[in-house]
Amino acid sequence: MYVAPEEAVKSMLSAVEKKASLSVGKMLIRGFLSGAILGYATSLSFVPQSQGLPPFIGAVIFPVGFVILVLMGLELVTGNFALFPMGLMAGNVSWSKTLRNWFWVYIGNLLGGVAYAFLYTISVANYDPKIIEILNSIAFSKIASYQQAGGFGIILAMLKGILCNWMVTAATAMAFFSTTTIGKAFTMWFPIMAFFALKYEHSVVNMFVLPAAIMVGSPNATVESWWIWNQIPVTIGNILGAVMFTSLPLMTHYKK
Repeated sequence: MYVAPEEAVKSMLSAVEKKASLSVGKMLIRGFLSGAILGYATSLSFVPQSQGLPPFIGAVIFPVGFVILVLMGLELVTGNFALFPMGLMAGNVSWSKTLRNWFWVYIGNLLGGVAYAFLYTISVANYDPKIIEILNSIAFSKIASYQQAGGFGIILAMLKGILCNWMVTAATAMAFFSTTTIGKAFTMWFPIMAFFALKYEHSVVNMFVLPAAIMVGSPNATVESWWIWNQIPVTIGNILGAVMFTSLPLMTHYKK
C-alpha cells in the first residue's frame, strides 16, 4: 500500500529515534552485516562482467544487497546520513546521538566490508584472473585516476559521492512509502541501480571493493591511497548528498 509523503516522513522520524537508542553492540553488529551484505552484492555484480556480459547487468542485480539489509532492519551509515539530519531538524535527536550513530555504524560497515573482502579474495578472487582484472580496473578508477588528477581528483571523488548518496538516500526514503515487502523492494531497486550503473562513489561499497583490490595485490591501491583519495572525500560527499538532496527537501516540503 502506498504511503503519503507526510506520513512517510513521520515514519522516518520515528525510525531515527529508534536508531538513536541502539546500543553500541547492536550498531556494530547491524553495521557489520550491512557492510558484508553490500560486499556480497558487489561481488555478485562482477559475475556478468567476468563472463563477458555488459557491466550494466551487474548494476541491475546489485540492489539485491540493499533490499536485504533494509528489510532485515540493519544499519547502513549512508542511509543514516539522511535520516539523522531529518531528526536534528525536527528536534527528535541531538548532535551527540547523531555522531554516535554515524561513528559506530561506520565502523561496523567497515569491519563487515573488510571481512567479506578477506573471505572473497581467499575463496574466489585469487583463483580467477578475470576477477583480479576487474578489481585492478576498479582500483584504478576509484584511486589512481583521482590521484593522477591531484586536487581536482579529491573534488571529483566528493562530487561522485554526492551524486551517489542522492540516489541511495532516495531509496532509503522510498522504503517508507510502501507498507508491503514487494512494494519496498520495487521502489528501492531503481535508485540503487542508477547510482551503481553510473559508477558513482558509495563509501560502504568501497569498504569492500578497495580492500579486496589491495588483498589481491593491485598496483593501483594501497591502504593510504584508498583513504586519502577515495574513502575520506567520498564519505564527505555522501553526507552532503544525503542532506542536500534528501533531508532538506523532505523536511521542507512534507514535514507537518
